[in-house]
Amino acid sequence: MLMRTDPFRELDRLAQHLTGPATWSRPSAMAMDAYREGHEYVVAFDLPGVSPEAIDIDVERNMLTVKAERRPLAKADDVQMELSERPLGVFSRQIVLADTLDTDQIKADYEAGVLTLRIPIAERAKPRKIAIGGGSDRKELSG
Repeated sequence: MLMRTDPFRELDRLAQHLTGPATWSRPSAMAMDAYREGHEYVVAFDLPGVSPEAIDIDVERNMLTVKAERRPLAKADDVQMELSERPLGVFSRQIVLADTLDTDQIKADYEAGVLTLRIPIAERAKPRKIAIGGGSDRKELSG
């Protein structure tokens, strides 16, 4: 038998029970990190226990939407659940992407329960040097 030591766990469980499980029409939020690495913008989502087939990534204009569903494990008839704290259901996150990102070149990897999206910074947004025209084309105005 397992013993619980977190005094606030029951309050969390009650709050989750009252709000109900997540559904596609009312998904729960998922934890994420976002940072710039060189010429890429990286977004990492925590999705432990989610099958790669249950992850949906969409981009419409500059809105990135990630949805995932964690389903219960299939159990034998003689299994009796003693403790269930891992949330099940649907998780979703929407991010507004800057116009300076190249949304046509997004790469997605899923490893060890972390979905990582790498979004390159568009060439037009990268710093560049501007050449100054030569002075040989100068004309004098006389008046």
